Amino acid sequence: MKITFLWMGKTTEHWLQEGIDVYVKRLKHYISLSVEIIPSPKNLPKQDVGQQKEIEGDAILSRITSSDEVYLLDECGMAYSSEGLAEFLQKKMSASVKHLVLVTGGPFGFSEKVYRRANGEISFSQLTFSHQMIRLLVSEQVYRAFTILRGESYHHQ
Repeated sequence: MKITFLWMGKTTEHWLQEGIDVYVKRLKHYISLSVEIIPSPKNLPKQDVGQQKEIEGDAILSRITSSDEVYLLDECGMAYSSEGLAEFLQKKMSASVKHLVLVTGGPFGFSEKVYRRANGEISFSQLTFSHQMIRLLVSEQVYRAFTILRGESYHHQ
């Protein structure tokens, strides 16, 4: 299985990017992983929120194929423990999912078109995190999930 982190806009805080880089590098020892950053469309801030979500949504959908299994990172999604996320990933691998795409939207979330296309939503907390902060959290938690699956000592219960 290949995992792609699909992110709207670049990570502007260098300290967040440094943390993301650490976990992305570690993850590549476990699975085929790529990070795809969709550049923020020009003049986006001049649009109203609904238009921003539609423009970003079209950009996200243009990067997804019909065979991809797509999960949106959304505070209203399914909440997992770290062990539960590991189990989720194991089930996807056992089901021979070829390409799992985990999508982080822009600051206002996703358009309805993107929600309709997605296979589901995953929540990392009932709290709302910035669209940049969640990138670090998902990178670390997916890494943690693979260490759990391998029985490694990173995760302590």
